[in-house]
Amino acid sequence: MNINQLIFRNLKKNLKNYYLYVFALIFSVALYFSFVTLQYDPSMSQEGSIKGEAAVRVASVLLIAIVAIFLLYANTLFIKRRSQEIGLFQLIGMTKNRIFKILSTENLIIYFGSLVIGIFVGFAISKLILMSFFQVIGVDEMANLHFSTEALGQTLLVFAAIYVLIMLTNYLFIKRQSILALFRVTSSSQGKVKKLSIWEHIMGIFGILMIATGYFVSSQLFEGDIVTINGLFLAMGFILAVVIIGTYFFYKGSVRFVTNLIRKNKNGYMNINEVLSLSSIMFRMKSNAFLLTVITTVSALAISLLSLSYISYYSTEKSAQNSVPDDFSITDEESAQTFMNRLEDAGIGYSEKTIEVFEVEFNVRDILDAKIDDLNFDTEQTPLPVISEAAVEDIHLDEGEMKLTGYTDLMQSFISLEGAGTAGIHLNDNWMELDYLGLEKDYVLSSYYVAGGLPIAVVDEKMFSQVKNNFNPELQGKPNLYTGINLDQQGEQAEAFEIFERMGLNETRAHGSQWNVAKQQKLNMGLVMFIVGFLGLTFLITSGCVLYFKQMDEGEDEKGSYTILRKLGFTRGDLLRGIQGKQLFNFGIPLMVGLLHSYFAVNSGWFFFGTELWTPMFIVMGLYTALYSIFGLLSVLYYKKIIKEAL
Repeated sequence: MNINQLIFRNLKKNLKNYYLYVFALIFSVALYFSFVTLQYDPSMSQEGSIKGEAAVRVASVLLIAIVAIFLLYANTLFIKRRSQEIGLFQLIGMTKNRIFKILSTENLIIYFGSLVIGIFVGFAISKLILMSFFQVIGVDEMANLHFSTEALGQTLLVFAAIYVLIMLTNYLFIKRQSILALFRVTSSSQGKVKKLSIWEHIMGIFGILMIATGYFVSSQLFEGDIVTINGLFLAMGFILAVVIIGTYFFYKGSVRFVTNLIRKNKNGYMNINEVLSLSSIMFRMKSNAFLLTVITTVSALAISLLSLSYISYYSTEKSAQNSVPDDFSITDEESAQTFMNRLEDAGIGYSEKTIEVFEVEFNVRDILDAKIDDLNFDTEQTPLPVISEAAVEDIHLDEGEMKLTGYTDLMQSFISLEGAGTAGIHLNDNWMELDYLGLEKDYVLSSYYVAGGLPIAVVDEKMFSQVKNNFNPELQGKPNLYTGINLDQQGEQAEAFEIFERMGLNETRAHGSQWNVAKQQKLNMGLVMFIVGFLGLTFLITSGCVLYFKQMDEGEDEKGSYTILRKLGFTRGDLLRGIQGKQLFNFGIPLMVGLLHSYFAVNSGWFFFGTELWTPMFIVMGLYTALYSIFGLLSVLYYKKIIKEAL
């Protein structure tokens, strides 16, 4: 057998055993090439309609880091699996340089063959990805199949650099290992079966306590216990530190501590399913603690960022309604009349409402609580816009009563309102008391009237007349007249906005278009969500592959044990049920911990990003879990083949 035949046989064997690595490599290349193609698409340039080139460029750098780390780690696993083969080559007289050339040639064919296929696949799906991107951001543009030579050159350069790093890793591995060490690499146990030490007991308990502490502090961030901005940032840093360190301790000691308690509770008598599922957790997870900590932390980060971006995207319509409660809001009476005349000229039907708005000082000390001291909030002289109850359909007040309407979850987190109480209103140098009846969340006026997200005061008609009669234009400025315009046909929004834009009304915050606000928010948050989703999907695939490769590695090590168990009379079904439990732990524990981390992270500050929490978060977590579970299923199928070959 000559060298070429040896390379061909090894290549065929490796493709059969490591097909998922080839798939992951093709997938990584296709994903990267299509993503970079998106970067160089004409619509993404500064002259285009989206202007997202810079964001995609930054994301492509992160994508390189994820793919490079994955490929280097996967190659490290594979080179260790081939250590005995390398040792045999040395025994028959091959030099280390010759062995390195053989492995490099094999890797060259697999790597660049996958690279070519990946580029072809990436080009084929680039139009689909661009169409999906346009759909997400709500842009009505035609997606064209565009082959970018810049994207091709960048992809080849990046993956050639990764290949050089892989070859350098292989060269150092071969050079540093002796023949004896090569034969011991795969036979060395990843975790020795020994009694749980006192330190592991302490580490196990501390891991659970640190994670629980981080969760508790995150739930208290905006509950009023932390009253300064500096304290808020310190608390966030503390949460990050204790959760990450606690996660490491959890994998290093807590899992083994808990499984050891389960084994003691059974007095050491466990069935075959429990042995196969728990033994790997007890004696292997400790050695994989750092890897699992990284996977869990980055998974939690990916789920959290995707959830928060989807919360913003999901809440665009509601946020636009909060900012501009009518289709068009105009604060200048003359401009409003001109705009309505032009709508009539264009044949666009509409309805109009006008609301008089006055700004008055209130004393809200008894009904309002500023939780963050650094806000310097004056509760005794708070200027609020005031409107009459007649302007709000669903609010009916008796004399001397008031309600507040229009309040964000973000402000509610910093400044909470009581359900009832007494508030003071400043009229003609005197303070009058009003009965406060509670808060309505719906916005009546546009955000132009709302200072810092504070609500709008709704008073009874008699009180509003007093406010109007006591209003002093010389001291308080010109009173505002809010004009809300709602179209009869929502399909005419774009045409109406063109008129609004030609009049220059969109150039100031005093006037607004709900349709345009929603469109701009969807464009911005859609871009963020698409990029985060792209990176999250890449990490999901790569981390799932890493865990799968680890299971392949463990499966080969444990093949002799399955042979013994089969000879003792255990059926394939008996072993497979135990393996299913093992994969449930191996994939389920990092997934569940990552989901818990992301839940508490999102729940502590979701109101900064939108108005809806549960639906977007559950959708993201559900999709992530479903995709992640595929790798657990693939691992079970691989073990099924191992068990079949064991006897």
